[in-house]
Amino acid sequence: MNKDLISQRFLELVEIMDTLREQCPWDKKQTIHSLRSNTIEELYELVDSIVEEDWEGIKEELGDIMLHVLFYAKIGTEQEKFTLDEVMDGIAKKLIHRHPHIYGDVKVENDDDVKRNWEQLKLQEGKGNKTILSGVPNSLPSMVKALRIQEKVKHVGFEWEHKEQVWDKVEEEIAELKVEIAANDQEKMEQEFGDVLFSMINYARFLNIDPETALEKTNKKFKHRFELMESYAKEHGLDLAQMGLPEKEALWQRMKSQ
Repeated sequence: MNKDLISQRFLELVEIMDTLREQCPWDKKQTIHSLRSNTIEELYELVDSIVEEDWEGIKEELGDIMLHVLFYAKIGTEQEKFTLDEVMDGIAKKLIHRHPHIYGDVKVENDDDVKRNWEQLKLQEGKGNKTILSGVPNSLPSMVKALRIQEKVKHVGFEWEHKEQVWDKVEEEIAELKVEIAANDQEKMEQEFGDVLFSMINYARFLNIDPETALEKTNKKFKHRFELMESYAKEHGLDLAQMGLPEKEALWQRMKSQ
């Protein structure tokens, strides 16, 4: 790693951001609120590249996100709220404080110990005002939020001991959902369905599976197979909408085998 070259490139990027903010009509009018949607979009583009293991795409999207970080820091400086230096100093101090097993004399056995220490130190930093779950953003997608909630409460011992116990809970929630389906109670069906999803996400965690990644891969797989069906139907003069379900299922299986 050439630290001098990295420092040079970083300073060049900061200077470019300064120039754009001063001279570009679009960049000049941006606020933290107008940038928000673009930042979310850039983050999801990075996630797409990660799922695809597109390393060239990951490199490009990381650059876009870095630009957004500099953009927010520039606006923060203009508003006299904070500076880029303060941003970097803050994260540096936070990382050192939350890694006492590296920068202090704390001993850890594994990554679970590291995570547990991290959460405890995070609570201490709140000076008594923070709760275990206060660090989970409200705007997180529901599946990601459920996973983060489960991970956080784990570090204070609110956790099943074995994955078999978690699966028993999944089956219990499915049984409760079936009861409400039979009763045709829409509100309770929704509640129980949410419980089933929450339990399945928890089970995925015990299997060391990222449920968001797993579902996205299934989405992509389904989309690919359905598009193959559409292409096949078009090539053979078939009307997919008019085909019967058994015919569609047979075609689906044919595309699946490919």
